Amino acid sequence: QVVHAHKPHFMALHCQEFGGKNYEASMSHVDKFVKELLSSDAMKDYNRARVYLDENYKSQEHFTALGSFYFLHESLKNIYQFDFKAKKYKKVTGKEIYSDTLESTPMLEKEKFPQDYFPECKWSRKGFIRTRWCITDCAFDLVNIHLFHDASNLIAWETSPSVYSGIRHKALGYVLDRIIDQRFEKVSYFVFGDFNFRLDAKAVVETLCAKATMQTIRAADTNEVVKLIFRESDNDRKVMLQLEKKLFDYFNQDVFRDNNGTALLEFDRELSVFKDRLYELDISFPPSYPYSEDSSQGRQYMNTRCPAWCDRILMSHSAKELILKSENDEKIVIYDHIGPNVCMGDHKPVFLSFRIAAGAGKPIANVHKCCVVQ
Repeated sequence: QVVHAHKPHFMALHCQEFGGKNYEASMSHVDKFVKELLSSDAMKDYNRARVYLDENYKSQEHFTALGSFYFLHESLKNIYQFDFKAKKYKKVTGKEIYSDTLESTPMLEKEKFPQDYFPECKWSRKGFIRTRWCITDCAFDLVNIHLFHDASNLIAWETSPSVYSGIRHKALGYVLDRIIDQRFEKVSYFVFGDFNFRLDAKAVVETLCAKATMQTIRAADTNEVVKLIFRESDNDRKVMLQLEKKLFDYFNQDVFRDNNGTALLEFDRELSVFKDRLYELDISFPPSYPYSEDSSQGRQYMNTRCPAWCDRILMSHSAKELILKSENDEKIVIYDHIGPNVCMGDHKPVFLSFRIAAGAGKPIANVHKCCVVQ
């Protein structure tokens, strides 16, 4: 429905955790879904496509569970994709699916983060896939990214910013350094996927439970903190928040939904470290995670984590200049979420719709010669 409404000529779809948790059982369904999607009536006007699926789940050293889809409308002429091995642009024709092992595909760069980035998670699937495109002399990178999650609400609550925030900072910095290094010409870039950005947990809890008293529950054998209970000082000591490793049970979910959760945006601080390198449009949708996976509960959050804007579309400051600025009041640039009242899994997809400004990138078109096809 979103595609039908916006009618994009070039569409990029980035997925994380492709195949879900049960890869071996699910990958056959993934392949069937992809083939049906490519041949569906809904996508019939997209006569060229590139699909990159990391399905190589037997390789713990390389597996990222990332899936990147690119669809080109039949009206779009002269689209080129970069070959990172040959360092040349090649014209995109037909529909092609690449899966199993992507390590040998020269049309992308794929990397899994080093294991020592997140030692708590032995076989993390976090990493990134990068492709480069050229439309009407305008070259840009599209990076599918999945950063590390919060392993424990209790640990996330201990410090401000949390230890997990530091790990994500390190990994995102690694990706940004990688895509602007000296191996290839620098172009504008869009980075989008599941950044797992979380609200500053300590600050959020202190604000939500400002007038509450805290009870600490420890394990009998280890004396380790296993639960925090915040109660109102009066009002029969009503429980406001219960916090465990994987429990964030706040009594009033409306605070995350009212006015799209805008009151909590001040605690969304992880991107501020990168303000000189990354730009994001204003957020006007509620936290994208963690939604209930009950198909009848499209608007309900799970009480496992504090809701947060995990799923984002970020861009370089040069990419921001590519986006057409509206000369009238017509809203041409839209940054929003998909299916606000529909169960979409535990993450709500987020999308950015825009038009590339006429002549964008033209001044440097002769430098990268992206439309000289060999």
